Formats: sequence, structure tokens, C-alpha cells
Amino acid sequence: MTSLQPTVPVLERAWPGLDVGGLGILVTGFGVSGFAIADQTMQRGAHVLVVDGADSPEIRERAQILEVLGVEFRLGAEHTRALPQDREIDLVVTSPGWRPDQPLLRAAADAGIPVWSEIELARRMQAADGPAWLGITGTNGKTTTVTMLESILQHAGLRAVACGNVGLPVIEAALDPEGFDVLALELSSFQLHWTEHLDCEAAVVLNVSADHLDWHGGTEAYAQAKGRIFEGVRTACVYSVADPTTLHLVEEADVVEGARAVGLTLGPPGLSQLGVIDGILVDRAFHPERRSSAAELATLEDLAHLGPQGAGPHLVLDALAAAALARAHGVEAHAVRDGLRAYRMGSHRAQHLATVDGIDFVDDTKATNPAAAAASLRSAERAVWVAGGDTKGADLDGLVAAVRDRLAAVVLLGVDAEPFTAALSRHAPEVPVRRIDPGDTDDVAGRSRLMDDAVQAARALATSGDVVLLAPAAASIDQFRDYAERGDLFAEAVARLPGERT
Repeated sequence: MTSLQPTVPVLERAWPGLDVGGLGILVTGFGVSGFAIADQTMQRGAHVLVVDGADSPEIRERAQILEVLGVEFRLGAEHTRALPQDREIDLVVTSPGWRPDQPLLRAAADAGIPVWSEIELARRMQAADGPAWLGITGTNGKTTTVTMLESILQHAGLRAVACGNVGLPVIEAALDPEGFDVLALELSSFQLHWTEHLDCEAAVVLNVSADHLDWHGGTEAYAQAKGRIFEGVRTACVYSVADPTTLHLVEEADVVEGARAVGLTLGPPGLSQLGVIDGILVDRAFHPERRSSAAELATLEDLAHLGPQGAGPHLVLDALAAAALARAHGVEAHAVRDGLRAYRMGSHRAQHLATVDGIDFVDDTKATNPAAAAASLRSAERAVWVAGGDTKGADLDGLVAAVRDRLAAVVLLGVDAEPFTAALSRHAPEVPVRRIDPGDTDDVAGRSRLMDDAVQAARALATSGDVVLLAPAAASIDQFRDYAERGDLFAEAVARLPGERT
């Protein structure tokens, strides 16, 4: 393809199949998506400059791969405070981690330079006959749902991949030379904020609860960012019947005429809903005879392997959401069943680690906010809850009140345990609480010692039939490198426990 002249502004260039040749593109942030953006646009004739506030040997080593191909890099905080003055910038493509009030991004907006997410750029660059997009967002459950969807699509014989916030960067998947049939996209509110054109075949907002409010500037802006996933939907906007915010976002969306609202419920479904009847996941939205009957998709027994006591309600809803998106794409019921039967949870997401002396140990370190922790705890009939960390000001009262009847005991991590101890004293004063001495966690040895203490305390408080559940309801940054390290150290501590394993 012959590149357009650089004098043609990016917003005037035709898409799908956007030609980026000759454009001056500024990529802000050199993470996984930043690398992919620079690589894909450079290959197609763009003049690419990457800026990142970090300047480490690891980043410089990765940068060298693209530098030899003509990508320019400017590393260090001084390069992130303003637009470069020595070159013309036609387009800024930003990392989802950069806030809207970041000075360079503000300067670009003030100068009339488009600021896009990787998702927006991928949508415009993808060919008109490229893969269908099935989008997933929500405060909790995104990764589980998108990987369930990937499994279902692949069991339907489709070339499909989970991408976005998990797996491949979207731009790599959208421009893959072999060509995918379908992309299962996990999208964060950060990515959606900078995205105007998604045009998914079908999309779901799983749930909306308070999260990332400092980044978005408030609850309403956060919800609106989530709702962007419905813009341009052609077939189905999927929402949770139990979460009125998700229905409101559907009602406010600008969709293609003929797109339907499809609800998800854990009870018997109404018309245009998916739900559960007598332990069977059923479809009354895409079934041809939906007015008089429902199509059987799978059973709760097909999902039983996803938890030590069967799949919790949140996992059943995730499965229904994945099924709804697959059915919107025309996938047969048997592929939904086969995909769910074959599906296995990823690391750190309600991952069953071991059963020791009849006690199940589960790593759900990814449950970093109260809503996620509540969903995780509802999967257990009786749990010793390992919790704590940086709550970022989140309200824990509703969480504790909702799960107190399931709590056998609580083991608290975190530099500041007061938010947890206060909520527990108000709503579950009868539940035993063991506070783990924070000690010195500046190195891995100290963090490992901390988690050993927590796991041993939980083991002492648990009895056969209980679940020891790491579902912290808080971020890990006060004591651990990240949530993954917290989960890894928990798993290592569990592996060191003596006892009979089954």
C-alpha cells in the first residue's frame, strides 16, 4: 500500500485499514502495549518517538531492539512533562497508566493533537474484513471471563485469542498476519477512557463498584469510562440484572440499530436473558425458541472444578457472560459446554493450591478491592480470611457485613490494619482476628517470613472443611512488590506446611 502524504491529518485518513505512513507518532509509556504500538506503526512507515519516565537497564535493553529499526527513545522524567519541541507530532498514543491530567497529555489536547489508546489505534488500523471484537470490562471478573470466552471460542473451532489487558496487545492481535476470527478483549477503564471507536460485535460490563476513582476523578466518570465499551455495538450489550448501573450504561449507549440488551442472572432467566435453572446454565436470548423455551448451555457440575467447594456465584456469572458473548457471535451450545469444561483458572485468581489435613488453601490475591473479596468469600461456606494491605480509602463495612457469617477467623496483613479491625469490630466482633506483625519487608526474605507467619496462623485457626482464602480486599504495595509476589509467597508458604495432602 502506498503511504498517504504526511500533510494529511490523521483524523482525515480513512479507516478501517488506517495508513499511518509518514505520521509523527508519540508513544507515551514503554510497557508491553507501548512496545507493540511502536513496533507495529514503525513497520508501516510512521516516524515514532517513545517517551517514558523510567530509565532502567531493562528498558534500555528492550529499546535497543526498536532503535536499530529507527524508533527514537527519550527516557527520564524530564521527557514526560511537555511535548517535544524539536519535531512535529501528529498523534499521541498513550499508555493506559497515564492519567488524563498528565502534563504532556494535557498539552497535546490543548494543541489539538489527538490522544488515543492502543485500542483506538488498533481498531482504526485493522482491516475492514479483520476479526470480530467481543469486549469485556467491569471492576471484577474481567480476566476470568475473557479467558473463559477464549476457551469457548476455540472449542467452537475458531481462531480466537484473549487480548488487551491480558495476553497479546490488541494491536498485535488485530494486525496478526495469519488473521484471527475473533478477538476476546479484556479492557480496563483506563484503556476505555482514551477509546472512542470500539464497534464490538457484542460487549459486557460485568459489574461496577468503586475503584480507580483517583485516576478518573469520581464514581460517575469511572462508570462512564466502563460504559464506552457499548458504543457502536452491533449485536448485543450484555449486563448484570443484579447491578442496575450496568443496565443504565446499556440504556445510555449509542449502538447500531438492532443491537439488543441481554441480561445475566443467577436465577431463572426472563426473555432476552441467560440464567440458571435447576443447576443448568440456560439461554433465552439467542435461542431461536426463546419465547417458549431455553437452550441448555452447561451445568454447574461442568464448573465444579473451578473451586474447592464448586464454582462460586461470581464465577457462574462470569461463565454466563462468556457464554452470552460467544452466543452473540453464533457459537453453538455444545461449544459453550466444552469450553467451560476445559477451562482452568489462571494463577492468582481463585487458584486452589492444596488441601492439607482437610483444609483447602486458595490464592485469590487478585481480589484487591472489597467487591472482589466479597465475591471470593461467597465461594466458601466457611473461611479463614487472609486479608489486608493498602485499602486506598475503600469502605470495608459493607464487605464485612456481607460475609461475616462465612468467617471462621481473619488473619490480617498490612502496615495499617486499622481499616479492617475497625470494620470487623463493628460488624463481626465475634470472629477471631490474628494480626501479623508487619516486621521488615524491605527484602524478599522479610516478605517470605511475613507470609509464612500468616499461613501458619491461618492453619492454626482453621479446621477440616474450612477454606484458607487469600482475598486481601486491598493493594499489595505497602508490603509486597505487587499482587503476584503476594500470591507467589502465599503459595510457597502453603507448600511448606506439614500435614496430609489430598
